[in-house]
Formats: sequence, structure tokens, C-alpha cells
Amino acid sequence: MNVIYAYPWDIVGDPGAAARLAALGVDAVALAASYHTTRAATPRHPAHRLVDARHSACYVPVREEAWKGNRLVPATPSWMDSDDPFGEARDALRAAGLPVQAWTVLTHNTLLGSANPDLVVTNAFGETYPYALCPAAADVRDYCRTLVREIVELGDPDALILEACGALGFAHGGHHEKTDGADWSPAQVALLSLCFCAACVRRYETAGLDVAEVRARVRAGVDGEPRSVEDALGDLAGPMRDLRTGLAGELRGLLLAEARSARPGLRIALHASADPWATGPFATVPEGVDADLLVGNCWNAPEVDEAGLRALGELGPSVGAYVLALPPRPADGAALSFLAEAYTAAGATEIHWYHGGLASTPRLKALTQAITPTP
Repeated sequence: MNVIYAYPWDIVGDPGAAARLAALGVDAVALAASYHTTRAATPRHPAHRLVDARHSACYVPVREEAWKGNRLVPATPSWMDSDDPFGEARDALRAAGLPVQAWTVLTHNTLLGSANPDLVVTNAFGETYPYALCPAAADVRDYCRTLVREIVELGDPDALILEACGALGFAHGGHHEKTDGADWSPAQVALLSLCFCAACVRRYETAGLDVAEVRARVRAGVDGEPRSVEDALGDLAGPMRDLRTGLAGELRGLLLAEARSARPGLRIALHASADPWATGPFATVPEGVDADLLVGNCWNAPEVDEAGLRALGELGPSVGAYVLALPPRPADGAALSFLAEAYTAAGATEIHWYHGGLASTPRLKALTQAITPTP
């Protein structure tokens, strides 16, 4: 199965967009229903070449009655004229014969995080990450639950894809990012991703952890040269790992139940990683999660991606590969086809291609060759 990703603005206002995506030979479109801040190229749209989505937004209508009582309420996209961008794009895609999956970004929200700094991930040095809502906070879980319910009910998707279904961490493509030069190791980045917001601290204390000692070990690890998170945390690594995977499992269980309560039998995929310390769009996923598909990030070296897919495959559900078809990958159908074949051999039953709206005409041609190769 091949799924192509797209934004509502790729479809709305372009009468040829849905047919163009259908011509790729894909089986479905993953259409953004809730998405973070972005500045996106639209190389084939008849009305514009750039969309500046200035803040996170919900692309189904935000009903006042549904969000009443929630501290966190999503914004609507002022850069789109449509009152229901997701629904308008969904209908156009279905008219072209394409099922629509609601691509839903959850805890990645700079607008809400900046306005509510007590609800965001806070590192061991007391520094906050305003783009990263922390799911340890009840208000954040309520926001995610209401968002999922509204997208399922109003968006009426054929399936649901959840991204950032857990805490985001240190790594983030921020405005004029200048953190790469620090040359932190993966272990140090993971340590910088451990949260010490008020809600997380309460969880640590309830579990019997000495928060001051945890914080001190994390700081020492960031400033040292640990071989791994386990090396830095020592005997505290196991309890911290269990708390993190437990929180991820709690959030996912809550959202899967909410979605299936609104639509029994709805197919649900998670952007996920088997690494217990993983944060970000592909957050850690606990073993035995009740999802239909786990989609692993395949934007790295193929051997790294294949190992990640095999690790996801050990968790139970079917596995999908989220494949970058944009630069620095070549606009080469044979090269993209080779990647898809390698990821399929590693256990992927679906290939999720990123991204149909951002791709140039040569890249769309390469995607077509990869998805529907000439016999």
C-alpha cells in the first residue's frame, strides 16, 4: 500500500490537484487535519507558490461548544479562506477516487505552548521548549483527546494518523536554528529531552524518585560524554524509562479509545519509534500498543531506517515506512523504488511518501515511477 502526504492548501483552490495525486498510483492520501507552524512551497498551485502557516492550526472547524471547558483550544488557519479546509480537500480527493487519512499532529504546537509555558517540556536546566506541549499535564491530554474526537467526527476520515503522540524533545527545526553546532551526541540530546515540568516532577515524586538526584545526573550527562542515557542515569535509568513509556502508553490509550468511541473500527496509525528514549514526531511507543499500524521514520541512511523498522515490527502491529522523496534524495524513480523495496524487505507493509504537495514536477514523475513501475 502506498500513501502520499499532503496539506489542505495543496488541494483547495487547485482543480487539478486531486487528479494529479491520483495519477501517482497511490492508494490513499494522508491529509493534514492539525499541523504545526510551517512555511511551505506550493510549486504547482495555480494561485500561489508559497503558504506561510504562521502558527499551529486545526483544519476542521473549531466548534465553540466542543472546546468549552478546555484550557487549550486550537487556532484556525487565517491564511485559508475556507471555513473547512480539511473537508473541502477531503471531498475533492474522494471525488478522484482517493481515500483520505487524517494526519493529526498532537503535542507540537508553538502557539499554545508559548501562551502556556507551564504546560511545555522543561529540561533539567529549567529551560522550556515552547513548541512541545507535555502530555504529563492533564490540560494537554484533554486538548489531544478533544482534537482527535473533533477530527474524527467533523473530518470524517477513512483512517487516522497520529503524529507527535507523546512528548517532543530537544531536537526541533526552529527559526534560524543554531543548536547543531554544539555537536551533542544522541545520548546528550536524549538527556536534554527529559522533562522536568511540574506535572512530570509530580510523577517522578509519586514513583519515589529523588528528583534532585535525577536532575543532577541529567545535567552531568549533558555536560559530560556519556556512552548512553543508561550510562548517565545509572540505576535511575530503568525507573525513568518506565515512566516515559508509561506516559506514552497512557496518552495513546486515551486517544485510541476516544477515536474508536467516536468511530468504532476506525483504522489508526501512529508515527512511532521503538527507542524508549525517542521524542518528537516519532515518539516512543510501548510494546503491545493497540494500533493498526506503526509508521517509522525513514529519512536517514537506509541501514539505520531498516533497523528501526525491524525494531518496530517486534512490537506487534503492522509496520509502515515514512519515506522522504524530497531533497536531498534524488528525483530518481529507480532510487526511490530501491528504498521502498529495501523497507518492504525490512517488514514495512505500507510506504508513506513525503510529500505530494511539496514535490516538484520532476519529483512527482519519479514518485510515479517508484509507485507504479513500468513492467
